[in-house]
Amino acid sequence: MTDLIIQGICGRMGRALIEKAGQRDDCRIVAGVDQAAGEINGIPVVGTLDGLSARGVLIDFSSPKGAVSAAKYCAEHGMPCVICSTGLTKEDEAALEEASARVPVFRSANMSVGVNVLIELARRATRLFDGEFDIEIVEKHHHNKLDAPSGTALMIADAINEEAGNAYEYVYDRHDVRQKRGKQELGISSVRGGGIVGEHEVLFCGPEEVVTISHSAQSRGVFADGAIQAALFVDGAQPGYYTMTDMLRGKMQCI
Repeated sequence: MTDLIIQGICGRMGRALIEKAGQRDDCRIVAGVDQAAGEINGIPVVGTLDGLSARGVLIDFSSPKGAVSAAKYCAEHGMPCVICSTGLTKEDEAALEEASARVPVFRSANMSVGVNVLIELARRATRLFDGEFDIEIVEKHHHNKLDAPSGTALMIADAINEEAGNAYEYVYDRHDVRQKRGKQELGISSVRGGGIVGEHEVLFCGPEEVVTISHSAQSRGVFADGAIQAALFVDGAQPGYYTMTDMLRGKMQCI
């Protein structure tokens, strides 16, 4: 049985995690961290990490600042952590990598298995088209999402760019530029509206045809389920920086 601690437990993802964990017999949520301290569904909630007495795998769905604090706290207390927050800077990511020298740190801006399959397909398409098709990424999220573009869109872009030898320049806005599209541009567009959980499209645009790879999350449950799987994966693991790719490869080896 893996004990889980959720930072951001009173938010939408925190509630999704409570629901998903309640359906499993291999884990349990023993504590939460949130500004709204008290309890939720019988789970004790403290206002800060320093107020924790429980131990387990910490899953963070809070903010960039909260993610860094979670990684540092876990490094100091010998606890694995799963960092799911988006909008992290390079400095924030560096702090996570520093913590991973002492404890297992699982990091992904998107915990959906399906999205990570999309990323692998986008890599392969990039290799096959070999620069002959223009590439655009469109991401859509609910109107409460703070960061744009989404962390997932940047994950996709980085995977494509790595496959292409870092040949692309990211372009986020063209409204004030009156010139045709550059060959080495990789466009990233954001849509915010309503209750869209998360949609990502990668368009490979040729002279007379367009190939689209897309993923649509129907509920936050897919992210919660992925986060729990990640927590089980790093529970008992050696210190290190782990990603969804590591987890999926581990699953493939078991087949």
